[in-house]
Amino acid sequence: MPSPALLRLDNLPSPGPQESLLRSVAAKPASQPQAAPAAVGDIEASKRLAAFTAVDRHILPEHKVIGIGSGSTVPYVVERILQQGKELNKDRVFIPTGFQSKELIVKGGLLLGDVDQYPTIDVTIDGADEVDDDLNCIKGGGACHLREKVLAEAAETFVVVADFRKNSSLLGTNYVQGVPIEVAPFAYAKLLQNLHRLGSPAAALRMAKMKAGPVVSDNGNFIIDAPFSEDYLKDPHELLTTIKMLTGVVEVGLFCGMAKAAYFGNADGSVTVRWNDGKTENVQKSENTVGDVAEAADVA
Repeated sequence: MPSPALLRLDNLPSPGPQESLLRSVAAKPASQPQAAPAAVGDIEASKRLAAFTAVDRHILPEHKVIGIGSGSTVPYVVERILQQGKELNKDRVFIPTGFQSKELIVKGGLLLGDVDQYPTIDVTIDGADEVDDDLNCIKGGGACHLREKVLAEAAETFVVVADFRKNSSLLGTNYVQGVPIEVAPFAYAKLLQNLHRLGSPAAALRMAKMKAGPVVSDNGNFIIDAPFSEDYLKDPHELLTTIKMLTGVVEVGLFCGMAKAAYFGNADGSVTVRWNDGKTENVQKSENTVGDVAEAADVA
């Protein structure tokens, strides 16, 4: 007998031909003229600024259990933590979200722990693939979102760091690959069929680039990338709940209502900070100290 989640899919109103076409088009990236891509150096500098600012503000001397996320911005998080000095770090435990962050912790000479030893974390800092106006995030481009979500939920404070490309008003605007969904391997074919019925006709199993076959997560699961149109992503919590109810889904790369703040490094050397109370802050880079951030900030 089909599960209640599948029965609800079948009871959804059937879109007319025009609506189906619009949804299909909306689920794909628009073929519009694209601005020239930012230089790699600008992007890396932006990531570093975001990471440094977040660490300076949220990794304080009293914090002893710290979650370290995954992604291309996270090495700068660890770099800044190491710059806080051995005296502060000697009594701290660092919890990784995956292989990458585990290697960063170990190679940095920091004390490695696990969430089963430390189920309550003071602060977790992690990257994101995209963040909307309400600090909802798409995560899972690196296939670590199950462990990332566990550490985000375990943290008293969860902070996101990213470069300016990840800052958008609506999820799916810049990150068009789709919502990452970690699934049990034996259920992937059924789940692809379910997701197609749900409204993601382009949902597909993520394939590896340097090996034959699919991407396998640190947990031994497969990843499905499911693009959805604006109609669905304007309410990411509802979409998260719907997908999570499908049998065989392990975790969904939608992080809703979890982040306290998101830090975005900008190409001009400033950092935009968006808070969960709706405030936006602009932190200007100091012209006198390379790599540091000035104290001055404009709050909107």
